[in-house]
Amino acid sequence: MIALDTNVLVYARRAEMPLHDQARELLRALAEGGSPWALLWPCVYEFIRVVTHPRVFDPPSDLDAVLDDLEALCESPSLTLVGEGPAHFGHLRRALAQGRAAGNLVHDGHIAALAIEHGVRELLTVDRDFARFPGLKSRNPFV
Repeated sequence: MIALDTNVLVYARRAEMPLHDQARELLRALAEGGSPWALLWPCVYEFIRVVTHPRVFDPPSDLDAVLDDLEALCESPSLTLVGEGPAHFGHLRRALAQGRAAGNLVHDGHIAALAIEHGVRELLTVDRDFARFPGLKSRNPFV
């Protein structure tokens, strides 16, 4: 299973982003395809926070429109929404320790731990920081 990082969702939502068209096509292909894919809850929340923030985008995305987009994605039969399970702390501890993650990188460690915990084989992201976490392959889908 593959998972999407926040930045892919942001690019798909915001038309002014340089990778907008490619990100929308990627989301469409995943949502309409039969291959399993995942959204991690921390990425969903971060996506909502970023695109609706008036200091990040002027104008910010309309909250109702963002939630409608997410609801449509959630209707994809091949989608899994990923959150913390009972063994999460062990995965988090390993990801943070092995990735030497502290400060702002803890959020990325959380995402990596969730992905590993749920058998995500690849995280699609433009963030190169995920390469620091053993056990999780990350790839920029736009290269």
